[in-house]
Amino acid sequence: MRFYAIDQWILFFMFYCFCGWIWESCYVSVLERRWVNRGFLRGPLLPIYGSGALVILIATIRVKTNLWLVFLLGMIAATVLEYITGVVMEKLFKVRYWDYSKQKLNLNGYICLTSSLAWGGFSVLLVRFVHPPIEWLILKIPQGIAEIIAIALVVLFTIDAVQSIRAALDLREMLTKLTEENEGLRRLAKRAEIIAAFGEEDLHKFRERLEWNKVFRTTVNKEESVLRKTKRKERRTASFTARAAAKLKALQELSETFKNALSDHISEERRTEITEALEKIRTYEARIRTRTEKAYHHAMRILRNNPSASAKDDSEAMEDLRKDSELKK
Repeated sequence: MRFYAIDQWILFFMFYCFCGWIWESCYVSVLERRWVNRGFLRGPLLPIYGSGALVILIATIRVKTNLWLVFLLGMIAATVLEYITGVVMEKLFKVRYWDYSKQKLNLNGYICLTSSLAWGGFSVLLVRFVHPPIEWLILKIPQGIAEIIAIALVVLFTIDAVQSIRAALDLREMLTKLTEENEGLRRLAKRAEIIAAFGEEDLHKFRERLEWNKVFRTTVNKEESVLRKTKRKERRTASFTARAAAKLKALQELSETFKNALSDHISEERRTEITEALEKIRTYEARIRTRTEKAYHHAMRILRNNPSASAKDDSEAMEDLRKDSELKK
């Protein structure tokens, strides 16, 4: 193992990325009862498996004849890699792409005993049975051809990674803005209730008109039979448009409530409060109208490919988007 050339390491990495993608996609597809193109990337590669395989091979170079040490060192190396990768990805994208919080003996949800033991078992399987024939096959490739294949794969991998990172950043930005938006709308609704001084029955009706998620779901349910007959992208566009329209309708209701409260008899303090609220509403309306479908489509793809993904700080926004993604099965 210690004498591999760089192009050979690259080919090993790509091969194990592909094997990991096959395993994860098939496993998750069975659980979800639909095809899931599992992973962070668009293409058929799962870098955590490729990186894990390389880390295991490197960690066990000197002990590959001792299966107990292969199990132990491989388990430790892969577990450390999984923990670091999970922490870094959540810090960068504000999304946890896997979560072991419900598993026993987990550490911050990034790793758990079951996963670590699986890595140990995989280490033995890899070093003893899987890698030797793959090693023989790749070492048989002439160096010049191996270099060309490796370069081509790196270029394709880089393009995919850049596009996928952009999509993940789009999802992060969308989650942050949706969370801020939802919290802002609730604060505005509370302020409107105080200013308008509704009676109990009117207050109930007012709150119903502001339930944008309810309006969105009602609209989508009415169009469900039509949506099923359309292409996936058209269904995404329909749900995107419906959610935006529902929020704009709620904002319009708030705007009218605040405008109706304006009169010559209110205090200057109250007038300033209403003016600020109306300005905030205009800001939210502009944000919703300028929100692009491209970012929304990116979010849908990531959520469909990662059914267990979660967002600790933006859980409500994540749940809204996940409900949208479920409409497209």
